[in-house]
Amino acid sequence: MKSIVQTGPRSVEKQERNVPSPAADEVLLRVHSAGLCGSDAHAYLYEGGYEFVPIPRIMGHEYSATVAEVGEDIEEFAEADHVIEEPIHDCGHCFQCKNGQPNVCQNFSITGMHRDGAYAEYVVVDPVHLHDVPESIQLDHAAITEPTSIATRAVFDQSVTTPGDTVLVEGPGPIGVLTAAVADSMGANVLVSGLEQDEKYRLPLVADLGIETVNVQERDLKTVVDEFTDGIGMDVVFDTTGHRSGAEVAADHVRKGGQIVVVGLPSEESELFMTPLVRGEVDLNTSYGSTWRNFEQALRLMEGGEIAIGDIVDTSFSVDDPTAAFDAFLDSETCKPIFPFAD
Repeated sequence: MKSIVQTGPRSVEKQERNVPSPAADEVLLRVHSAGLCGSDAHAYLYEGGYEFVPIPRIMGHEYSATVAEVGEDIEEFAEADHVIEEPIHDCGHCFQCKNGQPNVCQNFSITGMHRDGAYAEYVVVDPVHLHDVPESIQLDHAAITEPTSIATRAVFDQSVTTPGDTVLVEGPGPIGVLTAAVADSMGANVLVSGLEQDEKYRLPLVADLGIETVNVQERDLKTVVDEFTDGIGMDVVFDTTGHRSGAEVAADHVRKGGQIVVVGLPSEESELFMTPLVRGEVDLNTSYGSTWRNFEQALRLMEGGEIAIGDIVDTSFSVDDPTAAFDAFLDSETCKPIFPFAD
């Protein structure tokens, strides 16, 4: 089977691998489409914090698939079913898991990192991690259910966003775009901020979704926020940048009594000054990963056409040249590349 294999820092290549065989309690999936995530890009660079990924490794954890074969003990799935996987597997027995917080499991493992992933024609999965995909959802759209579930958690579970609220999303990367789309779907008034590098592809993508944007290197963000909120400040700010300055910028533009939700993972320490947040009684929250419920929410939003997934996914890349997709992603020339594996 054809696979995309990481062979070193900034080195991925197409390779032929053997098709895996499912055990009695496993399911063999034929991958249809697989997305490129920001964490895949960090792993591709082999940045600090990703050295645990053994090389070589078949990458990929965002994907959609068709059931190709079921083990003899499997009853809940059948051949030809459309499915997606929850790729972050919790242990089920640590304190967090038992406390109903599996998304912050102490012993989690990730498909495509701790074990070979879905950048391949076939992958074997424990069915406990699978969700049925409604027939009305295209499989190339369903491939980004996982990042959409991260956005649903950030907006629905970890924020106080309500219809009519003013919302700033910092960063038009995949999670930022999806967070903005989810907030927009519930009737919030959303503004997405980006940089000069985002002008070519990502900010126009957001604008095409009907969401307002601002290039903060061209326009003063405070001026734009004052115009957007009549000088009050944002009700909710989502920082999806993954940069240490993200929370600092959020603190400058959230209103008193508002909320900041940090979704991105900064690689450097922030110098956030807390006094204005305390005096303004600003709620500072975080959001990490997602749960079974968030995946179902994501699928229902897709099924109802609440998010223009077809405008967000970029199917122009090929399994035959995976480096092109990674480099375009890192250069902000695309937002959500999808590798097609099905014929």
